[in-house]
Amino acid sequence: MPEQIIAFAADHAGYELKNRLRKAAEQMGLKTIDCGTNGADSVDYPDFAQAAGRAIVAGEATLGIFVCGSGTGMAISANKIPGIRAANAWTADIAKLAREHNNANVLCLPARFVSEADAEAIVKAFLSAEFQGGRHAARVGKIEC
Repeated sequence: MPEQIIAFAADHAGYELKNRLRKAAEQMGLKTIDCGTNGADSVDYPDFAQAAGRAIVAGEATLGIFVCGSGTGMAISANKIPGIRAANAWTADIAKLAREHNNANVLCLPARFVSEADAEAIVKAFLSAEFQGGRHAARVGKIEC
């Protein structure tokens, strides 16, 4: 398996959790890139979702972890980028299935609705899962049209 490089992005609501999750990923031996934000001041989530999403599409990263208050704004913004399949997950099972069935390459987390421990478990489930292909490949192909 090629080396995974994880792109992290957050808005002000997800800034602290993004930093904690990035450290956790690095402790797992993964390389990371930080696409911002770099503080708790109010910012616009699409700016950071788009920067990190473009890094993934350009091959600078293999997967992304995006964090905002609900996860929804990041997911909507990221999914506007051709080649990105972002999934909003609030449990480890949802994150795992997003990789296995939907070939999600971006995990979006709701910082205001998950604990740090749960967020770490969700990220680990997402990063350790692999796309199953098979019957799911045709469905994912329809998304790419």
